[in-house]
Amino acid sequence: MCKRLCGDSSTHDGDPAKAGSSRRQFLAVGASALGAAATFSTPVSAQETTETEAMPLETGAAHRQYLLKGGAVLSMDPNVGDFAQGDVLVQGKHIIAVGPNLYAPDATIINAAGTIAMPGFVDTHHHQYQTALRSFLSDGLLADDGLPHGDRNYLDYIHSTITPVFRPQDAFVAVFASALSQLDAGVTTVVDTSQVGHSPDHTDAVIEALQESGRRTVFVYSPGVGPDNIFPNDLQRLQLQYFSSTDQLVTLAMGGELFDPAFRDYWAIGRQNGLLIVTHLVGHLGQQTLVEQLDSEGLLGPDLEFIHASGISAASWQAIADAGVRVSIAAPIEMAMRHGMPPIQAALDLGIQPSLSTDVECTMTADFFTQMRGVFTLQRALINERALAGEPNLPELLTCRDVIRFATVEGARVAGLSHKIGSLTPGKEADILLLRADAINVAPLNNVPGAVVTLMDRSNVDTVIVGGKIRKWRGRLVGAPVNLLRAALEASRDYLLTTAGVSSALF
Repeated sequence: MCKRLCGDSSTHDGDPAKAGSSRRQFLAVGASALGAAATFSTPVSAQETTETEAMPLETGAAHRQYLLKGGAVLSMDPNVGDFAQGDVLVQGKHIIAVGPNLYAPDATIINAAGTIAMPGFVDTHHHQYQTALRSFLSDGLLADDGLPHGDRNYLDYIHSTITPVFRPQDAFVAVFASALSQLDAGVTTVVDTSQVGHSPDHTDAVIEALQESGRRTVFVYSPGVGPDNIFPNDLQRLQLQYFSSTDQLVTLAMGGELFDPAFRDYWAIGRQNGLLIVTHLVGHLGQQTLVEQLDSEGLLGPDLEFIHASGISAASWQAIADAGVRVSIAAPIEMAMRHGMPPIQAALDLGIQPSLSTDVECTMTADFFTQMRGVFTLQRALINERALAGEPNLPELLTCRDVIRFATVEGARVAGLSHKIGSLTPGKEADILLLRADAINVAPLNNVPGAVVTLMDRSNVDTVIVGGKIRKWRGRLVGAPVNLLRAALEASRDYLLTTAGVSSALF
């Protein structure tokens, strides 16, 4: 891993195992390897996290039981219900029981009083490899579409100029940092639309960073650029090396962008391998009626996830609904970058329940409180304007519980993981958040869904559990090398901008 992070251009003699081993050394090397002044944060131990409560040991192990006791429980499962004061019992990686006053004499008690226990958030579309470019394009648009203000845009700067110069070590550190950052914010699952697969080594770096993070991920195998881009011919190796089991945190999906002339071939390969297919859909980039064409070819289906789906025809929306295509909306990004109006109402009018996604941190934060508030306020503003204009027979206004459902239950469905996560349901895997409801920005707690959506931010994320294992405890990530990651991101950013010939503008 030292080679990856230090900019050593030498190879690993074609041995993926050697590459993976060197990458994993990133978690154990000193900051001097980066040529930067940084040190590891001391790994969080049970004794250091709090003076009053030690973190349970061996969480996630099959024999270990613990009981989240006394919090407000927002299960997001109508068959389980919600509890003003309830408990969640976890054994190994699974939820065993949810309810008030659970009896579990063999369980370690975790005091959840003053918190809201709820499912982890699910981000169904995130380009994690761009983390070193955070806020670089805060004021930019999606494309130079011939309209005003399009000169500084994502497709020209990020996609076409900076992305091609990424090295495997740049991809590794960005994905690893992004995963830990979203874990810190309570996003326990992501669909990583990578788009940096310039070579098998780049793809390996991304997958190994995802594995090291301990977060649940659907990795979208996607092409890169350059002479070593062999997409999709590396699929079989990846399946054998990394995805031989579906009973793991990192699973596989297939990319196939609509602007690529070969996307039909990629979709066919994905379907032959039983994979979810993930693609962007933006109407004003020449895709307004493309879905109608795909429908006529019989290419739509419930194994497709369309990202954005903005600016498309009414017939396209009907085809999406009829085929059961999954939809991911990134409302703050879509509003800021001129993807078109986020199609929240178009989806709801046809009974389509969307998921939420963060897209790119070069333009917008990747926390889910921002995503939920963005959709909540947008839909209500649109319907309220129609009401003020005197329009009758209006759609219902979104509630706070609705957008939490988009962020959890629907996110799990769109990611193909409903059987594992998305709600606090006995038998599902334990992806759980404890959110502090007694913090100064929330107390007193008067409405649980309302507090989560309209009051909270990432500072309220107290404890994060993925697959039964505690990843954040009492406000601190467990064992995260934060200082070293910061230095590595800065070094990567400097390399990327210099190599791409792009100037930075701090102010």
